[in-house]
Amino acid sequence: MKKILIYILVITSAGSSYAQVDRTKAPEPGPAPIINIGKPETFELKNGLKVFVVENHKIPRVAFSIVFDHEPIMEGDKAGYVGMVGDMLRRGTTTRTKDQLDEEIDFIGASLSASANSVYGASLTKHQDKLLQLMTDVLFNPVFPVEELNKIKTQSLSGLAAEKDDPNSISDNVATALTYGKNHPYGELTTEETVENISIDDIKNYYNIYFKPNIAYLAIVGDINKKDAQKLVKKYFDKWEKGDVPKPAYETPSAPEKTFVALADKPSAVQSVIDIAYPVDLKIGTPDVIRARVLNQILGGGFSSRLMQNLREDKAYTYGARSSLNSDELVGDFSASASVRNEVTDSAFFQFIYELDRIREENVSEEELSQAKSSIAGSFARSLENPQTIARFAINTARYNLPEDYYTNYLKNVQAVTAEDVKATAQKYIQPEHAYFTVVGKASEIADKLAQFGEVKYFDIYGNEYTPGDAPSIPEGLTAKKVIETYIDAIGGVDALQGIRSTKIVSEAEIQGQKLMITNMKNGPGKSLALVTMGGVMELSKRVYDGKSLAVYQQGNKMDATDKDVQDASINAPFFPELEYAQRKVAIKLGAVEKVGDEYAYAVEVVFPSGTKSTSYFSTKTGYKVREVRFTSTPQGEVAQNIDFKDYAEESGIMMPHTVIIPLGGPMTMEAKVKSVEINKEIDDSLFKTE
Repeated sequence: MKKILIYILVITSAGSSYAQVDRTKAPEPGPAPIINIGKPETFELKNGLKVFVVENHKIPRVAFSIVFDHEPIMEGDKAGYVGMVGDMLRRGTTTRTKDQLDEEIDFIGASLSASANSVYGASLTKHQDKLLQLMTDVLFNPVFPVEELNKIKTQSLSGLAAEKDDPNSISDNVATALTYGKNHPYGELTTEETVENISIDDIKNYYNIYFKPNIAYLAIVGDINKKDAQKLVKKYFDKWEKGDVPKPAYETPSAPEKTFVALADKPSAVQSVIDIAYPVDLKIGTPDVIRARVLNQILGGGFSSRLMQNLREDKAYTYGARSSLNSDELVGDFSASASVRNEVTDSAFFQFIYELDRIREENVSEEELSQAKSSIAGSFARSLENPQTIARFAINTARYNLPEDYYTNYLKNVQAVTAEDVKATAQKYIQPEHAYFTVVGKASEIADKLAQFGEVKYFDIYGNEYTPGDAPSIPEGLTAKKVIETYIDAIGGVDALQGIRSTKIVSEAEIQGQKLMITNMKNGPGKSLALVTMGGVMELSKRVYDGKSLAVYQQGNKMDATDKDVQDASINAPFFPELEYAQRKVAIKLGAVEKVGDEYAYAVEVVFPSGTKSTSYFSTKTGYKVREVRFTSTPQGEVAQNIDFKDYAEESGIMMPHTVIIPLGGPMTMEAKVKSVEINKEIDDSLFKTE
């Protein structure tokens, strides 16, 4: 292969010449770029509102960002309501409905958002007066409609229901509860019970106490000068009345004296979500913050980090391993996490510990240091494109008493970090011997292996410790076959089920405000149709089995069906497939007693002749099927999907679930409610054509 030489024209005092460049070596890092953020002009209103103006006349836009500086609060048995405050602010005012607000904001091409601790708006400079009209209307005149709170609570409850079975959400809950403790505002968890307790008075009380100008910072960034900013601020904020704001104090969480393993048992899991977490005393703006940023970038801050290269690229345990080391005015935290295959859970912990120890004991290489600094510089530079970043810098400088040139010199200080600094910072903040090793996974496969890392303690999905063994034991002589027979008897009996000739079940669901209709039909012998439409018209998906062939459609497009798909469809086509497991040579095996929601259930492992696997869960009390876990092979490994069956009610002598919770990916689910059931009514056979 012909060698290609690259030359650079070098201009010298004597003229020009060509120099060959060695592209096998990374270029030496240059000096840190000079960051010209702009020094803010400041002033303060009589009510205590502190204002910062950062001029930037490159484009005719201006952004207004208000931040309220107060201590976090304990929400107690109403945990979750603070997070709803900002959403409620945007749900209508004394002069505008939510729809009117949205329309007026869109008309001027502006953006307007709110949270429990901030209000932000941005627009073209020519619309700044109109923007502030809308922004202050939201800020000063919210009406907090009860019906809107009910909508938010419903959405929150739906999300919490899905999170109960989401390993990552459970991992977050357990790590959060342990790291901060439940007597600290950072350690509180939102549950279905706390959401149900939230009232409109909670939202109003929070607003009345904490939305005060004397604890507020207003940053104005963009195409505006101080004089014009003063006029606007006085016009819209001068009459805002200040008030007393409480200043609660909390005990600082501390890391455990001795590492232990916190295990959340998820029997259907095919992967373990692992996390090494603990609190750290790392205050915002201290010199260690920048060193910690460089340290974490090398350890687990990106694709080229040590954790990623070790656990993903070298060991192939996971698709992603990361860490974080965060500063905070109350208490910071460290976390190192990954999702790994069950069989390598203990091995993954070994590699985490290896990397945590290595970065404390050895100096990082100059190449790692250079790459980390370059990555941080790029991320920092990109963040400056967002006016909210500039506003945040101005406010943070005042809130945390940072040097005026803190952000201007940020990259300069990053560049100054040495390998010795990284090692010293790691020795100070990386403490795996005083950490919580949290794991969400299948305890029966991993618990014994985890004991080598410390005492194994069991925690539920909300971070409450419990003693395993509370579940009822499997009665002597019980088999998978007997569990299914009990299920058949519970829903109506063999004779009743065999007397079914046709079924048509219509359900409704909603996704992001869109109504879906789900129609499931079966016609003897062995024909089935599943149809999902939006608005009753637009076909989203259709699956038809005519007894021999299978047709699958997605938004009208026919998809390929494999022989395995057809084989599985033939087994699932009967009205109650469990009746025919034996003759269809479906293998079943009784597993453990596991908790599904608030009740215990027998797990029955099911394997079709094609190799398709699932686990069905049957209530120990009622015998009903309450969950089916379907396992799907993906490039990322085997993925489990939970389908829950609830609200059993009688239809023509047969007990059927009237609510089905269907997974949509990640923690998102869809709740399908049965609207009508027709049994043994004639169904047009042409509906089951696959061509």
